[in-house]
Amino acid sequence: MGAFVSAIIVAAGDSTRMGINKSKQFIKLKGEPVIKHTLWAFEISDVINSVVVVCREQDENEIKSVIRKGGFGKVKAVVYGGDTRDRSVKNGVQACDERTTHFAIHDGARPLVSYDDIKAVVSEAIKYKAAALGTLVTDTIKIVDENNNIISTPDRSTLRAVQTPQVFEKKLYLKALREGSSKGITDDCQLVESIGESVKIVIGSEKNIKLTTQNDILIAESLI
Repeated sequence: MGAFVSAIIVAAGDSTRMGINKSKQFIKLKGEPVIKHTLWAFEISDVINSVVVVCREQDENEIKSVIRKGGFGKVKAVVYGGDTRDRSVKNGVQACDERTTHFAIHDGARPLVSYDDIKAVVSEAIKYKAAALGTLVTDTIKIVDENNNIISTPDRSTLRAVQTPQVFEKKLYLKALREGSSKGITDDCQLVESIGESVKIVIGSEKNIKLTTQNDILIAESLI
C-alpha cells in the first residue's frame, strides 16, 4: 500500500502578536482570507490525501464557510484546538483518516507554501520517516545570557530556520506524542527529537513566511 498523507492545518492561535481582535486566519490577502490560501496549497497537492483543520471554537463557523465556498473537498474534519500547540496537533491527529500513514503538520498562517515544497518534504519524510522544510540562515546568530550579553557565535552553516510542513510517519509521531516531552514546544520536530529520533531538513522557499505581525501581511501581499 502506498503512502496516505493527512495534512493537519493548525489555525488555533489567538493572534495576539498581530495586534488584532480576530483570528489572523481571516485577514485578507489580495481579497481572500489567509486560511483559504493555505488550504488551496494542500487541495491542489497530489501528495496530500486528506486535510484536517484545527481552529478556535469561536472561529468554527467562519472556517467552515471558507471551506464550503472554496470547494475544499480534501477537508474531512474541523476540530477545536487545545490550550497549547501540541494539544491542538493531538486533536488534529485524532481526527485523521484511519488510513493515514504520514502526518503533514502545517501552520495555517503560512499561506505561501508552494506545491513543490509540499511535494519535496513529503517525499523525504516517506524516505526518512521525518522531514521538515527549512531555509539557510544568512544573518549572524548570537547566543546571549539573561542580561543580553553575547556568550558565543554558532557557525551559521550548521543552522536552519525551520518552517512547516513538518511531516512524520504516523507510528513515529504517535510514539513521540506518548513518550516525548512537550514542555516549551514550538514546533513538532522538537517532540520527535525528544525521543532521540532525527528529522531531515529539506531546503524550502524563503517565501514560505509565517504571518506574525502586520509587516508580514505587507510582505505576503507583495510576494503574491
